[in-house]
Amino acid sequence: MTFEIDIRTGAIMTALGLAMAASGCGSLGSKSTADALDDGDKSWQEIAVKLPPAPLAADLLPFDVSVVSTQRFALDARSLSVGTDGVLRYTLVGVSSSGVKNVSYEGIRCESREQKIYALGHDDGSWSQARRSEWQPILNNAVNRQQGALAQDYFCAGKVIAGTPADMLSRLRRRETLTNDYTR
Repeated sequence: MTFEIDIRTGAIMTALGLAMAASGCGSLGSKSTADALDDGDKSWQEIAVKLPPAPLAADLLPFDVSVVSTQRFALDARSLSVGTDGVLRYTLVGVSSSGVKNVSYEGIRCESREQKIYALGHDDGSWSQARRSEWQPILNNAVNRQQGALAQDYFCAGKVIAGTPADMLSRLRRRETLTNDYTR
């Protein structure tokens, strides 16, 4: 008996789906679902990016990523800015457990929870454009969460930029996360 009910329910759902598709009820016209959801973001324009000077050791502010991270990370205090496009831009320095240093110039959009790598730094202080330089969702996994840590702990209160660059640098210097700020 249960089997018969499941077959009838399935047939009814199939017929209902076909009827909706034929009438256009199940469609968003010629737009895809992603396009329909992005309508509010169509007016956003990214500004032209000017690469900062190479970071100096004296300007690096270390921050915690996770207890399982094998790298240490720091942000170049001189490079932190908020553009008129709402993008936080900064130079990130990562040092592996074997001492290999990686330098990148990056951006975070709090509004969309996305990050982008603009350029990679070289030992001589020069930059080269990142091969993959498009906006991507911020990862917040245990190992590769440097952008997630910056966004969640220091830069973004939900989808809003959490204060001025001076506020963010102050939190980084004190190593006081936004969660700690809200509990005071």
